[in-house]
Amino acid sequence: MSRCGRAALVGAGPGDPELLTLKAARILSEADVVLHDDLVPASILAMARRGARVVAVGKRGGCQSTPQAFIEHLMIREAFAGNFVVRLKGGDPFVFGRGGEELAALRQAGIEVEIVPGITSGLAAPASVGIPVTHRACAHGVALVTGHAADESAPRDWRALVASRLTLVIYMGARRVAELCGDLIAAGMPDSTPVAVIANATRAGQVTEVTVLSALGECTIGSPAIIVVGDVAALAESAQPVAVKAAGADVQI
Repeated sequence: MSRCGRAALVGAGPGDPELLTLKAARILSEADVVLHDDLVPASILAMARRGARVVAVGKRGGCQSTPQAFIEHLMIREAFAGNFVVRLKGGDPFVFGRGGEELAALRQAGIEVEIVPGITSGLAAPASVGIPVTHRACAHGVALVTGHAADESAPRDWRALVASRLTLVIYMGARRVAELCGDLIAAGMPDSTPVAVIANATRAGQVTEVTVLSALGECTIGSPAIIVVGDVAALAESAQPVAVKAAGADVQI
């Protein structure tokens, strides 16, 4: 076995190649092997070094996916073969990207790992349609939440999240919007709460649907999409003004 190589966990951002970081672009140009997710567009994969092996190891809800254990085995095998291995993920590796699991596997194998953050879709998608996930008038914070937990027998504490009055940005929830609607209303969220659903954020095919919580189950946008729940969702470019409470007064946003 030849000298041990190294690995990098790299965030590809939300899709627009111009939102890729300079560091991520440089590392792609140096990689021997690129293992990429389905959500990484061809325009970013084209930045890989000429001659690099580019391998799809996609993981998509509701679709056939590459087992996580196999991805980790492949990264380790290629690094032990002396290669510089780049694990390229849509968004950020450490935001619902299993980056923590892959980092642990590589470190346990004794492989040097570099981490390159990317712009996560949970922030890029709202921003791309004019939604600030925090706003002094109506949102003092934001919670990034998965709509698809690894263990559905231990559901998210929606009541605590609703009580926090934070903007909720929900990943991987487009396939279960009706269930999310019911969960949030049952947890005490007003059914008039503004909601925005954004798919293909920052890409040519981006689509946005703005509605209220009670009508979320009627959303026609498919996966993958980001769901923004909270008063700030009314600020989406396609939305009409909605009255919200701020500091005891009605405010038009």
